[in-house]
Amino acid sequence: MTMTTAEADKILSDNFAPWVLALGLTVEALEDDRATLRLPWSAALAREGGALSGQALMAAADTATVIAVSAARGGYGPMTTVQQSTTFQRAVTHSDVLIQSVITKLGRRMAFADITMTDEESGHVAARASTVYALLG
Repeated sequence: MTMTTAEADKILSDNFAPWVLALGLTVEALEDDRATLRLPWSAALAREGGALSGQALMAAADTATVIAVSAARGGYGPMTTVQQSTTFQRAVTHSDVLIQSVITKLGRRMAFADITMTDEESGHVAARASTVYALLG
C-alpha cells in the first residue's frame, strides 16, 4: 500500500534537521517507487542575482530521496547518503521547484535514485541529480 502524503510529511517533521525543515518542503505526491516534493520559492534561499541556490536544490533532492525510499520500503528506516551528483541546467527565479525522486534500484542494503528538479512556472528542468543511499535498518 502506498504511503500517504500526510505520513510522508510526518517523516519530514520527525527526522530532519531544523535547517532542512526551514526549506519549507512539502510532499505533493507519492507512488511505490517515487516521491514528488515542492520547494517553495523564497528570497531567503536565493543567491546573488536572485537565482535559487544550488545548496537548497541539492538538499531538496536529498530529502526527496529519503521520502521516495521510505515510500518504496513501506515506511521510514535509518539511511544515509553515500553519494549525490547534481547537474544544474538553468537558474530558477521566483518559482517553486517540483522535485521528483524515482527509485531505480532498491536492495536490502543500498538504494539508488534519479531526481529531476523542475521550475514549476516554466516547466523546464532546472537540475538533475542521482543518489546512492545505504540502508541502515
